[in-house]
Amino acid sequence: MRVIAIDGPAGAGKSTVARQVSTATGLRYLDTGAMYRCVALEVQNTATDPNDADAVGKIARDVKVVIERDAAKLNGVDVSTEIRTGQINAIVSIIAAHTPVRDAMREQQRKWIEAQKGGVVEGRDIGTVVFPDAILKVFLTASPEVRAERRVGQTGGDITAVAASIAERDHLDSTRLDSPLRPSEDSVIVDSSNRTIEEVVAEIVSHFERVDHG
Repeated sequence: MRVIAIDGPAGAGKSTVARQVSTATGLRYLDTGAMYRCVALEVQNTATDPNDADAVGKIARDVKVVIERDAAKLNGVDVSTEIRTGQINAIVSIIAAHTPVRDAMREQQRKWIEAQKGGVVEGRDIGTVVFPDAILKVFLTASPEVRAERRVGQTGGDITAVAASIAERDHLDSTRLDSPLRPSEDSVIVDSSNRTIEEVVAEIVSHFERVDHG
């Protein structure tokens, strides 16, 4: 399967790196985290309890989510800004832990790849669950301190509070019962802590070219 699966924790640089890998390889790009964020936004808009797995699962099945390279659309409306707020950050890991939600999102992700004939897909369970036969699996990580600094640079806020939020997100993502965040056994581990985006992208593209050309 001509898929580059890029997994990793919050703040590791997945979206930025995946976009550039997409450009370098000519493969389409899919941000699966944005899909879960769209569901979380609809949960917030409808005042649904994010802990209610059945209710949230129904929302995940019913909403129309379209993720483009530079836009996320929920029921036809561009919500690219709305899905990146602190309120969504606070609930997205909760709703993403529900199996009915993950089932609905995985189905959409697989349909997308089938339609695109491959792609660069980033998330938290892409290489382990969604596309275990991906041609290249990357687990992109960085130190907690670097990840917190990056998030503050992107969205602002107090570094201590942001670091605590990232630590909580890491805990929720790595301990959930359904597809916890972890590298697959055949993942390439890439630490972006003290490296430029260009260096990280070049390494991933190099790995891809090697496996793609056999």
